[in-house]
Amino acid sequence: MNKYETVFILTPVLSDDQMKETVEKFKSVLTDNGATIENEENWGLRKLAYPIENKNTGFYTLIEFEGEPTIVAKLETAFRRDEKVIRFLTFRLDKYAAEYAVKRRAVRKAKLEERAAQEAAAEAAPVEAAPVVDEAPAAEAPVAEA
Repeated sequence: MNKYETVFILTPVLSDDQMKETVEKFKSVLTDNGATIENEENWGLRKLAYPIENKNTGFYTLIEFEGEPTIVAKLETAFRRDEKVIRFLTFRLDKYAAEYAVKRRAVRKAKLEERAAQEAAAEAAPVEAAPVVDEAPAAEAPVAEA
C-alpha cells in the first residue's frame, strides 16, 4: 500500500454545507475502495494564484490517505465528473515526504492545542473592569477684581 496526498479546489459559490458534503463524497470514494484516510485538512476559502473559470477564490482541501495504486484513478475520475471541483492534484508520498507529513501534522496539532488552551484561559480569567476615577469638580478660578 502506498501513501498519497490529494489537494483539490472547490468552486467558491458553494455554501459551507455543500462544501462539506462534497468533501464527504470524495472521502467515501476513498473508503469504499479500501483506502484509509490518515488526515484531512480544510484550508478554507483562499485566493487563487490565477483566475480559473473566471473565479479568483476557491475552497482548498487536503486529504492524506493510504491505499492501492488503482484507487487514484477512481478518485480522479470522481474529481473530473464533479462540476464543483475546479482543480485537483494527487501524488504519492515517498518515505521522506511521509515523514515530513507526520511532523507537519504534529506541529499543527500542537499549535491548535496551544490556541485552544489560550482561549480557555482567556474565558476562565475574570474580566476586570476599568478602574473608576472619581473626578472632583474643577475648582473655579478666582475672578480678579477690576
